Amino acid sequence: MTMQARHMTVDWEGNPAPEAPTTPESLREAGLSSSWLSDQLLRTIYVRGPQIGRDIAQFLCLPFKIVKDALKFLKDEKTIQVDGGDLVGEVSYRYSLTDFGRKRAEACMRVCAYIGPAPVPLEDYVEQCYRQTVTGLQCYPESLKAPFGHLVLKDDMFLAIGPAIISGRSVFIYGPPGNGKTAMARAIGDFMNTAGGSIYVPHAFIADGNIVTVFDPSLHVVDDTPTEFGDEADATVRRLLSTGTADARWVRIRRPVIVTGGELNLAMLDLKYNEEAKFYQAPIHFKANGGVFLIDDFGRQMCTPKELLNRWILPLEDRHDFLTVASGKKFQVPFEQLIIFSTNLDPKDLVDDAFLRRIRHKLQIHAPARDVYERIFAGNCKRLGMNYDPGAVDYLFERYYLKGRTARASDCRDLLEIVQSICRYRRQPVHLTRDLMVEASASFIAEFA
Repeated sequence: MTMQARHMTVDWEGNPAPEAPTTPESLREAGLSSSWLSDQLLRTIYVRGPQIGRDIAQFLCLPFKIVKDALKFLKDEKTIQVDGGDLVGEVSYRYSLTDFGRKRAEACMRVCAYIGPAPVPLEDYVEQCYRQTVTGLQCYPESLKAPFGHLVLKDDMFLAIGPAIISGRSVFIYGPPGNGKTAMARAIGDFMNTAGGSIYVPHAFIADGNIVTVFDPSLHVVDDTPTEFGDEADATVRRLLSTGTADARWVRIRRPVIVTGGELNLAMLDLKYNEEAKFYQAPIHFKANGGVFLIDDFGRQMCTPKELLNRWILPLEDRHDFLTVASGKKFQVPFEQLIIFSTNLDPKDLVDDAFLRRIRHKLQIHAPARDVYERIFAGNCKRLGMNYDPGAVDYLFERYYLKGRTARASDCRDLLEIVQSICRYRRQPVHLTRDLMVEASASFIAEFA
């Protein structure tokens, strides 16, 4: 293991916040070989052009004292040269490739063209994942009020959500469409994203010489609030001094909430290999470690539920997965996430008992009773800045819901937004009447008329 000393903090919910990896003091502590670092330096200067020593170290997210020896080695090997500098010392030297160095760099690029922050060892990533697991987070009814405040839930449903979150295992949410399954799943994600505290993910890790990128700015939200290491400006100074700061190869993010739907296929659950650059990108569910992975519309993916079952039945049970590189070699990685399956199909038509047994929590969402429907309707009126008219609700039940159409929570939003559009089109103040609801529902529920 190469993990360094860490600092324990506590977030505002009282959860022990994951400890930040600290800056390595040597190449050995960084978990990298001198040959890998030398090749990476050649690739970096080849792609980015002549670089100042300080900028090279910052780009690689390593202290200059670690980079310095490799730069000296490459200079002695006559693959790089010093074009200038000042009295500050080697950190201010400007390095460029020699003709021989350019040939060496081109050869390195053919082996692997990864350019960016230095990777952390796989074992460090594994250890960090287990330090910031989703299992056992502090969660109480009062702490769920904010993320679930926009939803109308019965007490029994609300009380069932907390244990599901605390377990950190898996949740199956099912029921008829349009009644808040996705909204509930996203609210769980919002809770994890805020009250769950921040975690650390590496830009990339290295396993048996294979580089796998992990941090994804399109999916991960950087948490830039001040930490025990101070603000970013202070951290930059400390990093240059190579003391008392978090390892810059790791990014502090909010617990991830990654949502996928019908577009999910089995290929997205495997490493994505860049044939030209010769490195890998972590699969989508892997990037959810430490957070929430929501599979919306389960059963409508580009692969069958049975295929997903076969792919995930062991990770759900054992809390680890296996990733396979191009050579065929496999390596074990954590499967530390709260995975949520949301579907409006009958679970018995999708999966067998063996799979359902591995889903710890099953939450069935029912169509709203009239009192719940009225509360949802009133809440949407308030959201849209519209008056609440009981006659509009009376009409919907008289005309549709008492004559065969199942009430849906989403009808409230959809119908009221149509009323809003009608008012705006007619240059009228946005308001609600029974007549406007008659007009909106005739369009929206035309097939049921």
